[in-house]
Amino acid sequence: MAGAHRRGAPPRPPRTREPGAHLVTDEPEHAPSGPSGPGARRGGRDRYVDALRAFALVRVVTYHTFEWPWLGLVFPSMGVMFALAGSLMARSLERPAVQVIRGRLRRLLIPVWVFALVLGVAMLLHGWLPGADALYWVLPVGDPPGNAWGEQAWAVLWYLRAYLWFVLLSPLLLRLFRLAPLPVLALSLVPVVLLTVVWSVPDGRLGSALSDLSIFLFCWLLGFAHRDGVLDRLRPAAVLVAASALMAVGGWWALHHRVDGSYDLDDIPLAQALWSAGFVLVLLRFRPDFGWLARHSVADRIVKVFNARAVTVYLWHEVALMVSVPLIDLMWNVPALERDLPLDSPWFQFAVAWVLIAGAVALFGWVEDLAAKRGPRLLP
Repeated sequence: MAGAHRRGAPPRPPRTREPGAHLVTDEPEHAPSGPSGPGARRGGRDRYVDALRAFALVRVVTYHTFEWPWLGLVFPSMGVMFALAGSLMARSLERPAVQVIRGRLRRLLIPVWVFALVLGVAMLLHGWLPGADALYWVLPVGDPPGNAWGEQAWAVLWYLRAYLWFVLLSPLLLRLFRLAPLPVLALSLVPVVLLTVVWSVPDGRLGSALSDLSIFLFCWLLGFAHRDGVLDRLRPAAVLVAASALMAVGGWWALHHRVDGSYDLDDIPLAQALWSAGFVLVLLRFRPDFGWLARHSVADRIVKVFNARAVTVYLWHEVALMVSVPLIDLMWNVPALERDLPLDSPWFQFAVAWVLIAGAVALFGWVEDLAAKRGPRLLP
């Protein structure tokens, strides 16, 4: 749901996908060695990576409020987030794979189960009758079901499903990648090309999973390349040429394959894959020094909170946008608020949504602490 809402205005139908709108990441579990890059903090954190993730979360809420199609071109958040998650996964796989996967599943599924409990009860009260496929709420290897009333909230779970599959496949993917990094990286774009120009994507949950995996496989493997130092060994000029070519083809494809007149990358899988590939390649190869962030305590604290509560912000941001609509409608009944506040402005809804997201972080953020086997805290 996005945009401003006049008094009594019905909510818009939800968008089920968004390029970079939805992200879920977790803090990297402690590993024997720290990340590469100049922004690394003592203790193994990388401030540049953390800042990218925080910016992507803000970009998520911005897109779902305003629905500007050009945001996917300015910052393809989803490709960025899959790449960052891939880098952290490669780092974690320095430990036994079973242990890593178990930890990732725990940190992902426990917040999802709490979300499912709250949203599931709400949908039941609005006429939802769950079937056997409700088990996808327990292990979302396929898109969990729901009703139209809650679709805006549960549609975001497609990212968690894709993330879950990448986690499960990572031990094999990392082994293949390290056999021949650059050839495997280049070949990772073949599936999305084939599914776009040769074959059609199957219907149903299988097709959705295959489509998302093919679109963001390159970005996930770029995370491996970032972690293993492969990108640092590439000549800057060669990286710029490759990235420019990928983005040029992706942009051309988007402009010539618009959906309902829109060039929104979310609706154009091949354009999404190519543009994100080129964009993320530049972001991870040319990493600025974010050590300065440590000298700005407030900004550093905000970035830290975003990272420690990324799952919560991601899961509940659409709920916040949904709740903002009737809340703003109620404000129209207060003459002083109607007179003095820009209730019909999407920017006002944007502000209200962030207040509600902060409330969700306070109410449910501690679940991430429990999932990570930490003591629950109001704020990290």
